[in-house]
Amino acid sequence: MGIVFSFLKKYRVAALAALAMMLIELTLELVQPLIMSKIIDDGIQHNDLTVVWMWGGVLMGSSVIAFAAGIASSFFAAHTSQGLGYDMRDRLYDKVQSFSYAVFNRFAASSLITRLTGDVTQIQDTVFMGLRFMTRVPLVVSGSIIMALFVNVKLGLWLVLTVPALFMFIAWIMKKAAVSFRQVQKRLDAVNGVIQENLTGIRLIRVFVRMGHETQRFARSSGQLMKDTVSTLRMTERTMPFILIIMNAAILAILWFGRNDIATGNGASMGEVVAVLNYTLRCIGAMSALSGLVMVLSRARASAGRIEEVMKTENDAYELQMTTGNKAVEGGVEFTDVSFSYPGSDIKVLSNISFKVSPGERIAIMGATGSGKSSLVQLIPRLYEENSGTVRVDGIEASKLNPDHLRRSIGYVPQEVLLFSGTVRDNIAWGQEQATMEEIREAARRAQIHETIEGLPHGYDTMIGQRGVNLSGGQKQRLSIARALVRKPAILILDDSTSALDVRTEAALLDALKDLSCTTFLITQKISSTTSADHILLLDDGRLIAQGDHEALMDSSSLYRRIYESQYGEEVQHVQSNH
Repeated sequence: MGIVFSFLKKYRVAALAALAMMLIELTLELVQPLIMSKIIDDGIQHNDLTVVWMWGGVLMGSSVIAFAAGIASSFFAAHTSQGLGYDMRDRLYDKVQSFSYAVFNRFAASSLITRLTGDVTQIQDTVFMGLRFMTRVPLVVSGSIIMALFVNVKLGLWLVLTVPALFMFIAWIMKKAAVSFRQVQKRLDAVNGVIQENLTGIRLIRVFVRMGHETQRFARSSGQLMKDTVSTLRMTERTMPFILIIMNAAILAILWFGRNDIATGNGASMGEVVAVLNYTLRCIGAMSALSGLVMVLSRARASAGRIEEVMKTENDAYELQMTTGNKAVEGGVEFTDVSFSYPGSDIKVLSNISFKVSPGERIAIMGATGSGKSSLVQLIPRLYEENSGTVRVDGIEASKLNPDHLRRSIGYVPQEVLLFSGTVRDNIAWGQEQATMEEIREAARRAQIHETIEGLPHGYDTMIGQRGVNLSGGQKQRLSIARALVRKPAILILDDSTSALDVRTEAALLDALKDLSCTTFLITQKISSTTSADHILLLDDGRLIAQGDHEALMDSSSLYRRIYESQYGEEVQHVQSNH
């Protein structure tokens, strides 16, 4: 819970005000049974209405003041908890955004969502209850015991004998519950993971008619969550009956011995018995609330641990290394004996890759699925760090460049198109916030999407549905390319992002890119895209087996020729027959 206190520092004045108001409220409430004993013993017993009216007025006034103090305490507690929740969520989100890609992948997306929402809300609610009730419960109990001893030592001793034992029992339950609630939060992560997968892949689920299967999978995950939650709640709820049994036994003892003292006239008075019983009932109310607070606090401890895990996660060292200068990136890229494996895996994705690219060149990367094409280009913007060898940008080791500065010079279009909620204009300008409308249109023209946008109901102000559901695959790809082009990048990476385009549109796009003075990495499976490339890299199982331009590879690489013939087989055969 240390992380909670670190965020509380900012709101310590409001927190102290909430506690001060709560103490005023509590003090007045603890005095009220004593006033009631005075009314009974000095007023009612002696038929003295003056005493009854006087102390009755004091009792009424103290109740009004206690009520006002309680309202003020709730206000300050709410201000503290809401502010803390906002700051914690904001800091946690910033922390996640700062993660390198490798560190980000250590956490499931569903788990991070749960931590940013459910866990933060749990702590936020716990802080409010802590300021308003959790600190109040032990004070009510201890204050009631002290006041009961002040009223009558003999009767008050029954509270002294019972309450400490109950506190020890509750502390033991709370320790066990914290472990159980941690497991419950993990189950909740799993449920959110299934939900996220299903909502993302809803089209595929319907096409394959797998609704029943996915419903069963969700039911299993949800059932495990229910089972663990019920088991944990059952354990915490057992505290309440035990508390009531012990405290009711104390009440019976106080009534028994109090009756004897009243009968003999040598011990407690009727007013004292009523006062001690009142304090005992207050203890029962506080202890009853404590059983519910045990559950809340146990959940909060589990949530705080999960948030602390994210906050204490160290970023990769390579994200922190950089040179002091931020010289403009020209676009030269060089790989020297670069090998790479994904974090936590011993499988080599890339092995001893070496090539050199001059600024402004177009590089086509070809290879079978799983040959390491996407992994290779992800090393350029430092989404991952090579295991051995060196990646250089403009002759400088990429590991020594400021990651943010390097990435601002790169336009990246991933395989999986991702569009954001908002208008077409918003999605293109997302690549460059300061882009003018003319720059947005120019990027759209180069991406061969301008005319399509103009034909939409509201042009560039047309709202895009969730994840671009109202656009075709080719339109989404071209919109993503426009988003990258508006950055005017020094290095443009197109990760198989023209796969949904027809040959004519793709040719027009590649032709438009010639006017740009940027280095272009084009991952493709189409020979039509490689013929105009200055350099072609041919990968196979993580190894660079051939490189050169189209003519050179047609002469030197049998694999490249086979790919060419598979795509232009009829044309090749016709040419050969004419010879």
